Amino acid sequence: MMCDDGWHMARMRIVLEGGGNYHVVSRIVERRFYYGEREKEFFVGAMRRLEAFLDVKVLTYCVMSNHFHLLLEVPGPEDVVKLSAESLRARLPLLYSGKALVDARDEIDRAMSATESSMGTSAWIDGIVARYQERMGDLSVFLKELKWRFSRWYNADHDRVGALWEDRFRSILVQGDEHALMTIAAYIELNPLRAGLVEDPMEYRWSGYGEAMAGKKLARRRLARLHGRMRAWQGEGRPPITWREIGAAYRRYLFGQGEVRLGDSRTGSGAKAGIPSERVEQVIDREKGRVSLATALRNRVRHFVDGAVFGSEEFVDNVFEEERWRFGEKRKTGARKMRGATWDGLSTLRDLGDGGGG
Repeated sequence: MMCDDGWHMARMRIVLEGGGNYHVVSRIVERRFYYGEREKEFFVGAMRRLEAFLDVKVLTYCVMSNHFHLLLEVPGPEDVVKLSAESLRARLPLLYSGKALVDARDEIDRAMSATESSMGTSAWIDGIVARYQERMGDLSVFLKELKWRFSRWYNADHDRVGALWEDRFRSILVQGDEHALMTIAAYIELNPLRAGLVEDPMEYRWSGYGEAMAGKKLARRRLARLHGRMRAWQGEGRPPITWREIGAAYRRYLFGQGEVRLGDSRTGSGAKAGIPSERVEQVIDREKGRVSLATALRNRVRHFVDGAVFGSEEFVDNVFEEERWRFGEKRKTGARKMRGATWDGLSTLRDLGDGGGG
């Protein structure tokens, strides 16, 4: 479903009236390799903030060096968050910062004051809320905002001008049953492995599965939400309800889908890079999808000290205070204990969670 075509856009709006699931792909212009680690971190941060503001859920994702994949859940009109002046004002830091945030809040404050002083005349504040409400749960708005924010940051950061994206974006509507959703999710998560960047999909941190296995609670909730829509492939037993169970079940599925394909012995056609058969058998049959403590900790160290802060509690807290503007108002302290072993007082800036997926 090409979104730069007017006829298809009209069809998309009709579909979106009832919500749905979408696989979205967009590529960098000329498919150049513009995404480094800093770029991927910025993209994921912007994606998470817009997701929270616009009420479009990222079930899973993968940010590669020159393109990204998203599996999105778009709410129907009856499910989308309904804004009030107060709730809109509280959500604005997800959308703006600096002067833009001050100006947006000031507009709401002046409109609310005018409403109170005019004995119930609310056209001004109602108009402001309606302007934002129209954007809530809108797939096109989410993608447009995400790509625009990344382009603006990237061009400023790299002293660059001009278009950054190859096209607007491409998307397909995905049926909300277990087979369709699992197939798309596995395809997305296995991109880094197919490209030879990692040997295990959990090692790639700019993906839904990588984030979840590194202890990110939101990523885990999203995969659990995805998992809740796809019970049939588990069999007739009780469906998994904890992250330990969900993570193991999801890992078994990924390894089954990610097995290497050798292709035709003469022509090589049909060959596909992937996980060796012996490793697939080990994860599915012997490990039952569970990750050992040593592997989980190794994976977390790779995820969290690279690009974060690592050291004594005092050191991490000092860095946190210096970089306070990067964190939300609810975050009061910086140091997070490293769990799963005795680390002699060492801390990280990001929480390592509760032991991985096993």
